[in-house]
Amino acid sequence: MSKEMNIEDYRSSLDDPASRRYGTFSYLPEMNAGRLREQIEYMIARGWAPAIEHVEVEHAADHYWYMWKLPMFGEQGIDRVIAEVAACHAAWPRHLVRLIGYDRKKQSQGLSVVVHRPA
Repeated sequence: MSKEMNIEDYRSSLDDPASRRYGTFSYLPEMNAGRLREQIEYMIARGWAPAIEHVEVEHAADHYWYMWKLPMFGEQGIDRVIAEVAACHAAWPRHLVRLIGYDRKKQSQGLSVVVHRPA
């Protein structure tokens, strides 16, 4: 006996800011200070290099985002990463800001999550 699945299209539009989604984590509740700290702790515990990127909302689906400084290779300070995320957001308040954890062993992103969305 098979179960019938009802898969629906998720309606989103550039004209409707409330409908926009930017990757898997964007379906979760907004990133707050506690969740951001947990993501950074997770990243650093695995030896991943934190990096911060930003982009205009209308270009979020493009392949390339702007890099905020260089990746923080070897960084162990959670508060230092949080300060850089805040500095990027302060410099680009109308941009999306994304935190990435680069896994040097697998040569790929181990984590990528939007941490700030413009109001």
